[in-house]
Amino acid sequence: MNLDDSSITDLPINASMSIYSRVLPLTDAEQQLNEIREACYEGKSKKVQLSWTPQHRASCDQRVFTIHKGVKTFDLCQKHSLLVTGGMDRLIRMWNPHFSGKPTGVLKGHSAPIIYLGIFSADSQIFSVSIDRTVKIWDIQDQCCLFTAEPKANRIHGDISACSYSSAMRSLYIAADCMAVLSLKIRPQLHSRLTVSHNEPVMCCGYSEEFRQVVSCTEGSVVKVWDFDTGRQIFEFGGTHDLSVITCMTFDPKGRRLITGGRDGCLKIWNFNNGQCLKTLQKDGESREVFDCIFLKVHRNFYVMSVGRDRKIDIYSDIPEDHHHVQRPQPSWQDDLTNGHKEDILCVAQCPPSLVATGSYDGEIIVWNVVSGCIQCRFVSPLLVEQQNVEGLDTSVPSIIFLKNSKLQQFSSTTALVSSAALGCVDLWSVLSGGLLVGSFRASRFQQKIEKLAKTEKGALLYAADRIGYIYVYDMEKFAPTEKPPRAEIFWRAHTSRITGLEIVDNDQVVLTSSTDYTVRLWSAHGEFIGTFGQSESWSIHISSSWKHPAVPYEVLIDPLSMPDHEILNFKTCPSDAISPDKTDAHRGGLKSETSSKLRLPPASTSDTDSEED
Repeated sequence: MNLDDSSITDLPINASMSIYSRVLPLTDAEQQLNEIREACYEGKSKKVQLSWTPQHRASCDQRVFTIHKGVKTFDLCQKHSLLVTGGMDRLIRMWNPHFSGKPTGVLKGHSAPIIYLGIFSADSQIFSVSIDRTVKIWDIQDQCCLFTAEPKANRIHGDISACSYSSAMRSLYIAADCMAVLSLKIRPQLHSRLTVSHNEPVMCCGYSEEFRQVVSCTEGSVVKVWDFDTGRQIFEFGGTHDLSVITCMTFDPKGRRLITGGRDGCLKIWNFNNGQCLKTLQKDGESREVFDCIFLKVHRNFYVMSVGRDRKIDIYSDIPEDHHHVQRPQPSWQDDLTNGHKEDILCVAQCPPSLVATGSYDGEIIVWNVVSGCIQCRFVSPLLVEQQNVEGLDTSVPSIIFLKNSKLQQFSSTTALVSSAALGCVDLWSVLSGGLLVGSFRASRFQQKIEKLAKTEKGALLYAADRIGYIYVYDMEKFAPTEKPPRAEIFWRAHTSRITGLEIVDNDQVVLTSSTDYTVRLWSAHGEFIGTFGQSESWSIHISSSWKHPAVPYEVLIDPLSMPDHEILNFKTCPSDAISPDKTDAHRGGLKSETSSKLRLPPASTSDTDSEED
């Protein structure tokens, strides 16, 4: 490749390849390019006669970069003296264009072949797009992933035909079946008053009652273990380049082993006290991203169940005495193969002793009998009148949960299924009545998708976390479908972006949360801020004077979506302008209309009664 030439021709090259360049005559360029293309495809099988004689460069005036599985795309930046290549092996290689030996860096993270690459020289960043419509932003200096845009969250459908980045708008434009605009919100330099638990987005978190420890996992496959009672970090492992992005986690029934699911389709069982990987759970052949996993007990047997992008349920027997490092799943249920989900499965929940429910991207919920492997019932949330004409409505079901409470009204049994629905709504179903919709109410005041659901041990209180970091608490014993929609007992803003983990620790009456805003936090059951894991000061769970309350996290305090509704404030800041990249224009309209409820910035939390009084 002659790097002094102002034009570089991208040729389709297969198998093991090298990149060369030739100086071409300027006449009849189209015919010459066609001949080059023909030579690339047929040059090995037959001799191609060119109608012109290419001028060869001297060996001292060219560079040859050899990539084993070929190059589908590349970009060159003069400012950073950087060449990047990507292709079928899913790796992004960074080269010094003046030295063709070994790459100066290799970026790993894509789970499908890379089809587009671009360098943002002004921001020292690289953007990459893979064939599965995943978009990633990388930092050139640190050689790390700054941001991942999933196709489901950003409404990218169909084959990608073109990409373009606007530095003025700080937006990435992707052309597929429709035009997707990803507005980039790069995290600014940390303020001295900001505290983070990780250096990258936190994908999930959980609490081990056995050790009284909290475990959090990140997009960079880093796992941190925290002391629940003080907030101090105990241990850290992972983060190596051969580990895939961690997307979900769970514990075994005793809380002694950690199970994580990854973007590579594998599950791993860990001893999280020393970072040892005990076993890898993996299917034969191609594996696709795992979205959720649970540990379940059927009779006297234990299993790990996972769901994800392959739209099937995978079940692995838990046999600790089996010392094989790699374990394969059991044969799939016949009903799952023939009548299962038609779209990606986003979540799974168990109702002992024999029921499991799964929710998918197209809004369908299926309840399974785990003993027989048969479908017990299936249903889809009906659209409300105001939802029917909403373009690009997100009907996915990212979270479901079973409620068991003898005081639940309007149910034919003590068991109800709660699922997240469109525009911040929550649906309640009577599972034993064949999937009868008992009622629905809007849980998010800003019409934002409910991303996580959790319940107290007795199932009386339902906690719902939405896409912009708010947590709402509802008393389900007061829910009556024929009456007014239930009011939130309390609500507060816990994070400034999507909440990825939500767990109630009943014995200590606290709430554990994690978010893509890099933090893992602890709250009282009433929304009082205890602290952020990793902060400089320790806390004591049972001594409220050691808590951060009545303070709130600084970034929550200054975020525009936390501000009270006032005409002077609205003149300076519109809440819809602060939505992070994974928010859509459809949600923005909802936010603007909902601000008329005049939310108070909570010292810790706010009730619906309080907001009405305001």
